[in-house]
Amino acid sequence: MRNLVLKWFLQSSRSFTRPSSSRSSPFLLSSRWYSVSAPRANEEAETVVFPREGPGFSHGLQWALAAKGILVKENAFRNLESSELQQKGANIVDSLSGLPVYVRGSIVGGASEISKSQFGKLLKQVSNHISSISDVFVHDGAIGSSPKCDAKVRVISDSPSAVLSLSNVLWKTPTRAVSHDSCPLTVYVATSISPGVGDTVGLGAQMNKGFIAADIERSSLILCGKAFSDTNGIKEALASLSGPIISSRGGLPLSGRLLASGDSVVLLFAPYQTIESCTESLVSADAGVILSSEGVAPYFQSGKSGGTNLFKLPAAVILASSDSSGSIPSASKLSPGQAAYHFLAGYQNGKFLPAYSKGSSSIDLLELAMALRSKLQENQIPSFLINVNEGEKSVTGKDLVKLVESTLSKNIPQFEAKGGNLQGKYKSFLSGKFQDLPKEFSF
Repeated sequence: MRNLVLKWFLQSSRSFTRPSSSRSSPFLLSSRWYSVSAPRANEEAETVVFPREGPGFSHGLQWALAAKGILVKENAFRNLESSELQQKGANIVDSLSGLPVYVRGSIVGGASEISKSQFGKLLKQVSNHISSISDVFVHDGAIGSSPKCDAKVRVISDSPSAVLSLSNVLWKTPTRAVSHDSCPLTVYVATSISPGVGDTVGLGAQMNKGFIAADIERSSLILCGKAFSDTNGIKEALASLSGPIISSRGGLPLSGRLLASGDSVVLLFAPYQTIESCTESLVSADAGVILSSEGVAPYFQSGKSGGTNLFKLPAAVILASSDSSGSIPSASKLSPGQAAYHFLAGYQNGKFLPAYSKGSSSIDLLELAMALRSKLQENQIPSFLINVNEGEKSVTGKDLVKLVESTLSKNIPQFEAKGGNLQGKYKSFLSGKFQDLPKEFSF
């Protein structure tokens, strides 16, 4: 990497004189080029004339990009406004879905879908490709909006259209916040790279429209082809990448949604098919919130957020389970230990969805459940379990909102299963998946 940065310096300097002695060794130090040799070690250095700062050229940015493997060929534009991106040729493209997503480094979810070697080869090809493009576009943003618990993101792209699309997903962040962050995520976007790059690194050839690759260990995401227009795939990958960072900063990365309730918000855990028809009441339809001592915030921007990026602590936590056997009451109150237990199971009519997360997880779910229990207890946040399955009818849409509102307004009894072997099913699943559940966790 040091040689790569030095190579960029040599390419970008407009005027300098190389030492004539073949015995000389160049050293870069404080904007000077030193020619140091045994007999002439005290010779005065020759001054390098740096190129002027201006639109498309910033020494600090180009050094930062070089450290990420990107050698700027001509211009690097950072944090352009939408109108400026459009002037550079950005277009709003049709959204895609279901493109291949490869993730390396998940704690939960089985073996990695891409090897360390494959990701390394792909990253090298993508970096070389972006370095060959005349204009590079950079956008800085964040996942979550709490300054203490967010995950900073830098997007490096060969296309203004990709930056325009991703700028509508990420929260805005102060200037230079990414540069000063200890562990930012990096998104490499190669829209014009050869469609055969996936086959070249051993991922397969069926990727004509593009694909998404993430490496949690490297804190890096790669979008090839038209993958930048697969917003859902990108959000899922970014959620996996940001989990460890958010957690290390005291935030809880949760696969939940915020439901507006008067002047407050409710943290709702439910499968998408349960809440898909009540999106009008949701702050964001995306699953993904960060709960911290500062409050609660959605992972990503939403047209409904209205500029609000951080809410106070939720008025309540609602866990939606689906049970057609009648064992789970319509609504019941949970202790913090019970809430953590039911959160960890995510029971859905005979099946379990741990932590209500449908994908792989980059953090330990048992530790997440334990942290959630502590947060509920410390802040005295009430929690409830609701049953969204009433025999042959599922509670969705406005009926779900009414159920949540009535649960919050009434004196709801403590949870108690109505017979059956439901508790045994919970115990069998959780004991087989998680070892040594805390004694505070209870059905």
